[in-house]
Amino acid sequence: MRVAMCQVNSRDDRAANLKVARGLLTSAADAGADVAMLPEYVDYLGRSSGQPAGETTDGEFASFFADAARELDIWVHAGSFHEAAPDGRTYNTSLVFDRSGQLVASYRKIHLFDVEIPGRVAMRESDHFAAGSAVAALEIEGVRFGLTICYDLRFPELYRRLAVDEQATVMVVPAAFMAHTGRDHWEVLLRARAIENQCYVLAAAQIGDHDPNRTCYGRSMVVDPWGTVVAQAPDVVGITVADLDFTRLETIRTQVPSLANRRLT
Repeated sequence: MRVAMCQVNSRDDRAANLKVARGLLTSAADAGADVAMLPEYVDYLGRSSGQPAGETTDGEFASFFADAARELDIWVHAGSFHEAAPDGRTYNTSLVFDRSGQLVASYRKIHLFDVEIPGRVAMRESDHFAAGSAVAALEIEGVRFGLTICYDLRFPELYRRLAVDEQATVMVVPAAFMAHTGRDHWEVLLRARAIENQCYVLAAAQIGDHDPNRTCYGRSMVVDPWGTVVAQAPDVVGITVADLDFTRLETIRTQVPSLANRRLT
């Protein structure tokens, strides 16, 4: 299975952001990818005053990427967008479309970043975003994919549930990881999730400056079940392609049977 990580620098012009995303999906299809993946908030990452209103999962955002999947004959993981929540907040939601453009899976980000350090920083995603509550996985052409988003990466129990309960052998992480944490944690965490669950991890990231005062780390990558980075994006907008080798995955699970040796006490 060939996968393409699409790395973007989304800002406050939604139409321009979507145009770039569509171009990268075309490049992914031209490169022979079966699955193309976009980052968190692919359609808008800018000032909150210009943030798009929350949509439904069959709204303008979904229609745009459904059309792209159908026209390009490719599976599309559309990063994430603002889905309307009943209480007036929004969910941070991923949508996955098959080659015919059908919506086959969605996932609402479970973990929200709430932190308050007196005199230094106060940030509460939960003031504006509602948390999801359901683990999500799907099958893509015979392969089980587990869905996560950005900050979820810091919670290994979610990935273990996807690996064990949902039998996922590929985990996806659309992200807008901040530069100052990304330098020290991004690759380390991606490789850790891959090693401990003996799975592939696919991470599509935002890169560069975004208003106001936000810089994303980038370095979209594909990590194999041994923890080896098999593909990594340079620090530019573009696609990074890798082929997933599931024979290697089975070999690793046989040689180091850590999932089979688990003991719950």
